[in-house]
Amino acid sequence: MWHVGSSFRLLASGTADPVHRHWLEQVRPRVAAAGLDKAWLAELIPPSGYAPDFLNPAPTGPAPTLAAELAAVVAAPADRIRKDLDHLGHHQGGIGPRLRSLYADPPTRLARVAEEIETYWELALAPYWARIRTVLDADIFHRARQVAQYGPGHLFNELHPQVSWNDDVLRLVRWPRSLSRETAGAGLLLIPSAFNGPGLSTRVAPPDPPQLAYRARGTGTLWERRAVTSTAAIVAVLGRARTLLLTELVAPATTTELAHRTGISKAGVSQNLTALRDAGFVTAHRAGRSVLYARTSVAESVLAASR
Repeated sequence: MWHVGSSFRLLASGTADPVHRHWLEQVRPRVAAAGLDKAWLAELIPPSGYAPDFLNPAPTGPAPTLAAELAAVVAAPADRIRKDLDHLGHHQGGIGPRLRSLYADPPTRLARVAEEIETYWELALAPYWARIRTVLDADIFHRARQVAQYGPGHLFNELHPQVSWNDDVLRLVRWPRSLSRETAGAGLLLIPSAFNGPGLSTRVAPPDPPQLAYRARGTGTLWERRAVTSTAAIVAVLGRARTLLLTELVAPATTTELAHRTGISKAGVSQNLTALRDAGFVTAHRAGRSVLYARTSVAESVLAASR
């Protein structure tokens, strides 16, 4: 859900972020065509400032699924929803009719919000998730190694310019108030994010542990085009058509787009993509009336071995 919120905020801001330019060019038209730029998320997640805490439930493990987090969103207590909406209204100068209906009937309206989040996920994040997860996993591995070798102080002092650790005290620059263990909840969750801006994002909603979201290491390389210099070995295993389709899936694409780019018939593209999906090399994601195909981490690893 942190990625849902931060990526939607980036889309809504209208900025041409140089890091995510390719992603923005692909996703903005899909989101607009689905009407998501004028629906629930557009009102719940403003381009800047506060977004409701109930949208970022405390994860139950290191890699929660969207379904698990949506279940936590839908199960949020009504008083929590109303408190967050009051806070949002304070920052936004009030809330509109759609959010007032959520305020009046949280259980019913939250189900609608969850449906919209699922649609957004399929359009904007699911086709790219294998690549995003690679960056996140690498960040987590790096941070875990820092703690193991040098202790938590080193981790926090290297995490972000706004964070420092000294004398067993964690300090956040420009944080508006002090935060004691007694008022913050147990522990601290670090949330690497591919779409977070240069600053830090926080969620403090006791009794949940505080959450601290930051831009993951390696985000700048996320959308780099990785050239495949030789595919002869892969062709020998997968065949020319399937290898060609994998190399063309630098970004998620439909069967029609792939047929146009490769010269393979639509029926041939569909047949080969089905075989690649069954083997775990691609995933399929509904985008309105179309289906987007995307490479998985397995395919990325195979292609990387041929570079």
